[in-house]
Amino acid sequence: MNVLGIIASGAAALFITVVLAKGVRRTALRAGAAQEPGARPSRAGVVRRLGGTTVVLGVGAAAAAGTGLGAAGGSGRAVTGLLAGAVIVAALGLVHDVRPLGVPLRVAVQTAAATLAVCLAGLSPVAGVLAVIGIVAVTQAFALLDTSDGVLATVGTVTAAGLLTCAALDGRTGLALPPAVLLAGLIGFLLHNWHPARIRPGACGSLFTGFVLASSGALVLAEAPPERAAWIALPVLATVALADAALVLVSRRRAVRPLLQDCGDHITHRLRRLRVTVPGVAVVLGLWAGAAALTGTLVYAEVLHPAFALVPVTGSAAAVVALLRIPAYVAPPVTATRRRPPTGTVPTGTVRTGTSLRPGPKPVPAAPESPAPAPATAEPPRTTSGRPTVPPPPTGRPAVGLTADRS
Repeated sequence: MNVLGIIASGAAALFITVVLAKGVRRTALRAGAAQEPGARPSRAGVVRRLGGTTVVLGVGAAAAAGTGLGAAGGSGRAVTGLLAGAVIVAALGLVHDVRPLGVPLRVAVQTAAATLAVCLAGLSPVAGVLAVIGIVAVTQAFALLDTSDGVLATVGTVTAAGLLTCAALDGRTGLALPPAVLLAGLIGFLLHNWHPARIRPGACGSLFTGFVLASSGALVLAEAPPERAAWIALPVLATVALADAALVLVSRRRAVRPLLQDCGDHITHRLRRLRVTVPGVAVVLGLWAGAAALTGTLVYAEVLHPAFALVPVTGSAAAVVALLRIPAYVAPPVTATRRRPPTGTVPTGTVRTGTSLRPGPKPVPAAPESPAPAPATAEPPRTTSGRPTVPPPPTGRPAVGLTADRS
């Protein structure tokens, strides 16, 4: 009964998301067409950013209905807490889409939502604190992926499929409900978010997606058997999002730029600089996430040794180092600046008249200095006969063979 309930909930999430996304798309097109030519497309842009509400409504409604019908089984309380926290985070993102909020407020609300989900899940204090930190970090990392058409939905779909497989391996169908309905909802949303994107997930959809994935992973990790090595297998599923966050932080730190200001330096931007197409960027990141999800799932299923989990982590670290070599910031043009004279000084060639300056006569170049005259007490030079030489009287004309003094 639980499996059928999960399948029915996923189908409902897919249907609701597709219908709502189509409605939002039509509304955005009408808003853009109703504006005057040359006007700023603010209304249409806001409507497109609200496309994430379709994922929230479709996934939330389907998951709530499945929980009410008993599809969550014995994990109904944990799933309820997860959905409550996800709705709080989605509301935060919706407000941020309309009016940007500060980082401290967003982090505080995300922490409160993660604490609610962890408390209703019944985790121990130590595990709860670690789970809250991990949920907030992964949620924010997934929120940064909304930088190109189809990237967030593609990576989220692959990650949700990995979590669904891990939850189903132990027969915990209750914990498989959130990733199952999220997987279906993201597939329906991707139909309208693929390039060229008609709608965007915005902060509402990206925060909701990241929170559901992070919380589902934390719950699966908390209830996994010890032999599963879930502590290293499940974090691998979020490799792409964490690698993008690490790339951004390191790049901005090295360039001495604000850490929390978008500078066009994500993985998607750097791949575009390598002339990768927009659909190609989504495919590359989807394959990257698929390799990490497959490795993590096989390690969780004990098919691979836990040491194999280091392969996607090491590969992602190498990719980040390679991407750092791609220039992401455009240096501002260097313009020649004319130095102004200090205050109170008069530039050369001007004469102060009252409170204004007028051009003055051009300065005359200084003549070379003449030899210093002999001291008065010095003895006049003498000829070979011993008589003093007498200079000729001044006639105003230079003697032959001498240069007149120009001073």
